[in-house]
Amino acid sequence: MIVRNLKAARNSSRRIISKNWESTRLLLKNDGMGFSFHITTIYAGTQTEMCYQNHLEAVYCVSGQGSVKTLDDGQEYPITPGTIYMLNRHDKHVLRADTELELACVFNPPLHGRETHDESGAYPLEAETIE
Repeated sequence: MIVRNLKAARNSSRRIISKNWESTRLLLKNDGMGFSFHITTIYAGTQTEMCYQNHLEAVYCVSGQGSVKTLDDGQEYPITPGTIYMLNRHDKHVLRADTELELACVFNPPLHGRETHDESGAYPLEAETIE
């Protein structure tokens, strides 16, 4: 059994901080579950363009207000507590945070731990592992 605490993880190397967001990686590839699980905070007033070419992602909104827009078709969807969206086609998208967003995110294949977005908005398939 694997048991982790979010508060403790936020005070460890599992917390990754970027310009528009921070992500605490609670479950990673080396845990052997076949997916990774993160609690991610998107900072208020930011827009982040992403395209996970190497991963599928499901995102559940715990708190906050914002929107996600798919760039291929221009569809925009409100993000509020209780909303889940799934990037099942490696969708190129923009996530906008009107207020601070707290999101629960699942990635398949799982992340190694130290990933941040590259110039295309993707996470690399291989990255430094957090122990």
